[in-house]
Amino acid sequence: MNQLTLSCPRCAQPVSEGDRFCEGCGIDLRNTAPAPTAAPTPPQSPPAAPPFAAPAAPPQAAAPFGAPPAPPQATPPSAPQAAPPAPAQAAPPFAAPPAPVPAAPPFAAPPAPPQAPAGEAAVPADPRAGLVVGGSPAPAHVPGATGDFVLAAPARLLISEAEDAWDQAGAEAGAAAGSGTGPEADPVDHEPTEVVPVIDPDAGRVCVGCGARTIDADGYCESCGRSQPRPRDHQERALAGVCGVSDRGHRHHRNEDAFAVAATSRPGGVPAVVAVVCDGVSSATRPDEASQAAADIASEHLLESLESGAEPKAAMHAAIMVAAERVERLASEGPLESSRNSPACTIVSAVASEGEVTVGWVGDSRAYWFPDDRSGSLRLTLDDSWAARMVEAGLMSEAEAYADPRAHAITGWLGADAVEVEPHTTVFTPTVPGVILVCTDGLWNYEESAAALAAVVPADARVRPLEAAQDLVRFACERGGHDNITVAVLPCLPGPTAAPVPTGPAIARPQPQEG
Repeated sequence: MNQLTLSCPRCAQPVSEGDRFCEGCGIDLRNTAPAPTAAPTPPQSPPAAPPFAAPAAPPQAAAPFGAPPAPPQATPPSAPQAAPPAPAQAAPPFAAPPAPVPAAPPFAAPPAPPQAPAGEAAVPADPRAGLVVGGSPAPAHVPGATGDFVLAAPARLLISEAEDAWDQAGAEAGAAAGSGTGPEADPVDHEPTEVVPVIDPDAGRVCVGCGARTIDADGYCESCGRSQPRPRDHQERALAGVCGVSDRGHRHHRNEDAFAVAATSRPGGVPAVVAVVCDGVSSATRPDEASQAAADIASEHLLESLESGAEPKAAMHAAIMVAAERVERLASEGPLESSRNSPACTIVSAVASEGEVTVGWVGDSRAYWFPDDRSGSLRLTLDDSWAARMVEAGLMSEAEAYADPRAHAITGWLGADAVEVEPHTTVFTPTVPGVILVCTDGLWNYEESAAALAAVVPADARVRPLEAAQDLVRFACERGGHDNITVAVLPCLPGPTAAPVPTGPAIARPQPQEG
């Protein structure tokens, strides 16, 4: 007989009744009924059936997937037993059977994919369709999106159990009554820097698309099939006195930036906060490992030194040298690519304590000072780069140097290929309230000068440092997200011995003090 087989309504790949996803295109078959397809079988030996009647079948054979056959027509006693007529058109699996209709001729074209039942939204052809980015529907392919998921701007860090219960109830109510509630009708807004929501760490990761806790070992949701962000794709950390945010951006396949924020007390109970930001060198082997190793060990060394009573400037110099040694050892701890250099990264770090800020760096990651009124904003670091050397030598203006394709070729870094590591350190004493901003070039590439970047930093950055860091990362993503972006914000108040602010140009850079 002509058996009805199931095929994917999107790509026509044959599927089985128990399949949850299509092996060809990955569509969720539970919400979209597979299309039945007539598959011819070899001719049978019994006498030919009447026109448009299906060949004879064994009496116990049932219609595919439980669809009830039409009752056979009565025949005169003297007439030979004819084959039963073809069964009524089979109802799509997973849906209530429709009213009986005339049987279709054998070998007819397969029916069009069935419509989704009332109250349920059909799965779109493109998995990105239906997402909302920045308040408007996303195109079929979101520009700058990488992989199978869309990153999104930080809307909330945690989803409470109450909110999760509401989402589940809304989805059920919408499916039952078509009320327009639930995630199918009102998709969650996931913009380019959303952190993976977690309700209960012991319950596992939560899908950023459907909220299910069914993430497999390969990073895909078993409920909706969506690829999940990796832990380093977007990170946020907040402490009293320092906050940091790091994001992969749109163009890189992984986040090669790393950061660490910490708070401690020096002898006598004097508080101190630490921020370390590192940028892996993309032309090196395993740059993500280099940046993470440097950020971790530099932060640890700074905390130990400050707690033991060391002066911040000496502690900063020593921490950068320890980080350099750790990154250098990575060259012998793993495989090296023949076409790439040894693991390498840049580093910038800030320590705020007793009304003073100590900054140390190697490479082109930067530190800025932004007072609350933004007048007198300063860049506190000088890049170890080709562009900075051209400006320092008087061969080019700053605008010309940074417009050159060689501008970001760094002349100082941490790693086995560095000829000599020379940490720079400087001490800055704020005289008015403001914030210290440390960041990688993924941010300052879009606004290089202190004055231009000051216009982007939120006015309430000192009282809402985490939101300020989120806004700056979002700004870089909206401008293209060409590189990884990492930002740390340290709110500062003037110390008890702070001197008045000298009058002068609104933008200046203190000369770094070599440590």
